[in-house]
Amino acid sequence: MTASATLAPAYAEPKKVSGAQMVGFLAMVFGMFMAILDIQIVSASLSEIQAGLGAGSEEVSWVQTAYLIAEVIMIPLSGILARIVSTRVLFSCAAAGFTVASALAATATNIEQMIIYRAIQGFIGGGMIPSVYAAAFTIFPPSQRGIVSPIIGLVATLAPTIGPTVGGYISHAMSWHWLFLINVIPGIIVTIAVWICVNFDRPDRSLMAKFDWWGLFSMALFLGAMEYVLEEGNSKDWFNDDRIVWGAVLMTLGGVAFFYRAFTAEQPVVDLKAFSNRNFAFGSLFSFVMGMGLYGLTYLYPQYLGRVRGYDSLMIGETMFVSGLAMFATAPIAGILSSKMDLRVMMAVGFIGFGLGTYMVTGMTADWDFYELLVPQILRGCSLMICMVPINNIALGTLPPERIKNASGLFNLTRNLGGAVGLAMINTMLTRRTDEHYARLVEHINASRPAALNWLDTVSGNYAFFGLDGDSAALKKLSGMINQQAWIMAFMDVFLGLTIMFIALTFLSSMIKKPEGAVPADAAH
Repeated sequence: MTASATLAPAYAEPKKVSGAQMVGFLAMVFGMFMAILDIQIVSASLSEIQAGLGAGSEEVSWVQTAYLIAEVIMIPLSGILARIVSTRVLFSCAAAGFTVASALAATATNIEQMIIYRAIQGFIGGGMIPSVYAAAFTIFPPSQRGIVSPIIGLVATLAPTIGPTVGGYISHAMSWHWLFLINVIPGIIVTIAVWICVNFDRPDRSLMAKFDWWGLFSMALFLGAMEYVLEEGNSKDWFNDDRIVWGAVLMTLGGVAFFYRAFTAEQPVVDLKAFSNRNFAFGSLFSFVMGMGLYGLTYLYPQYLGRVRGYDSLMIGETMFVSGLAMFATAPIAGILSSKMDLRVMMAVGFIGFGLGTYMVTGMTADWDFYELLVPQILRGCSLMICMVPINNIALGTLPPERIKNASGLFNLTRNLGGAVGLAMINTMLTRRTDEHYARLVEHINASRPAALNWLDTVSGNYAFFGLDGDSAALKKLSGMINQQAWIMAFMDVFLGLTIMFIALTFLSSMIKKPEGAVPADAAH
């Protein structure tokens, strides 16, 4: 039995979705929410985990890096696994494994155990994310995608946005162990619900005989090494560090082998033919850039609020929650618009709104607080939803049924890789632009500037009054002020770069072929 024949009945079914299918789909959506949430849920609580496990600052960063590396390997692999064992079996096993790994992470007594459990959690959890997209475009007819697409778009964007908020609240109210324990009960419910209610495709175990093990190994090497280089590159000064050099070498070798196998193997691990569809290729490109914006801003705002405003993780979460509320409010509107507007126009509107929100932040100062960031955050949340819904529909909504599962894995991979590339670029740009701005600011503060000398004399006198070394204290305070101002200027440069990038996407959206509707139900026959 071929994969296309296997999928054909699902597309030939009557348009009405049964209650059991709806329950199963909602359970899958919640499982995806847990998997994506766990990417960011620890980001605001790494210091608590570090203290609890007695780990070093470099070691604790792997609590997040290990999850990301493992997840990015599993996401594209999930397509062929779903075809071999069926979506029901894959998702149920992934949900169960994710639940067990979450419980194990909560019991970790040292950093080595935590890293292993997080890697298992990320790898298994990665199998849940693409399956939801495949299910949405398999069991729901085009007429209902105005409801379904906003749901998965909301989850994909909301989960990483509120991750720091949820993590900060949990670690403050209870302990870091509950960052993982909160997954246990919902994970059990999701596993049971999917096992009972999801049954829209059949396994094709004949594919196992042709499984490309070399392709799997090379893909794991390529994606794993790439994620490591992108995550750790800036903190290790890129190619001045031997580990980054070796990571880049392994990434290159793995990439060459992976693409060779993808184009020559009889049954490749990842079918890249989906990229021959113009809309899917452009949709994946947009998903990649949206990943840069989504994960980039989720990183940038906490950096500013913590470093400049001195907020703790809970206060940062409360400030950023505005974007989540904007997403909730915009989701139903985006669903309605997607059925009434040209999707290309809708995307362009979203890109312009996102660009406007980032441009507004280019005029920030060290005094900006909740109210100054309010409108940019609302624009960010609304625009993300207005972008993501049409991107999902354009990329996956017109593909042949037999390509949906593999394509959904590739589509989600582009978003995650976009986030990794975006964070690497942002961190590198922040570091380099801060150094440049610092050097320029220092040039303007010297003995020929009376205002600077008067300020140093005043501050030095204040410290000397208390018996301290006034000159040293004043110079240290001045250096800190210059460094902070240089960082804020670099921060503004990053936001200007994001603005230019999203305005450019507005013009690229015109190159997409106007979608003419989904593939008919008999396309798989």
